[in-house]
Amino acid sequence: MSQIWLGRIYLKEEGGYEIILRALNHYRKRLKSIGKSPELKDAPMFATIVISEASKTGPQIDPAISKIKNALEHPETLSELQADIPLYEKALNCYESDIKRAQNEKFYSDLLSGNDHAASDCSNIRTALEKINQFS
Repeated sequence: MSQIWLGRIYLKEEGGYEIILRALNHYRKRLKSIGKSPELKDAPMFATIVISEASKTGPQIDPAISKIKNALEHPETLSELQADIPLYEKALNCYESDIKRAQNEKFYSDLLSGNDHAASDCSNIRTALEKINQFS
């Protein structure tokens, strides 16, 4: 018997799509500015690897956002979102990390500028991670 992904209930019925979409949008922005990241400044060889990985991950974000928006209009496609769980996890973890770092570093606060939800999202990210990984 195959497992049923309960994360789709969180995304659709509990409004979890909002935090996932904000995290994905932030993640896109973060990946585009990865070369300017303070932690890579003193590690040029590591920076090359990280930038290469970012260039592979970045193109996956817009299709994932489109799939979520489509699933909201066509609930029968919600189960298709399960394939993107690893991307959601990366985006949520990056978003959470950057929110915490924004308190002390200008680079991260600049990334979050214009995002009025960041402070409240930080406390909800752990819940989102748990919910998108729920199966029955």
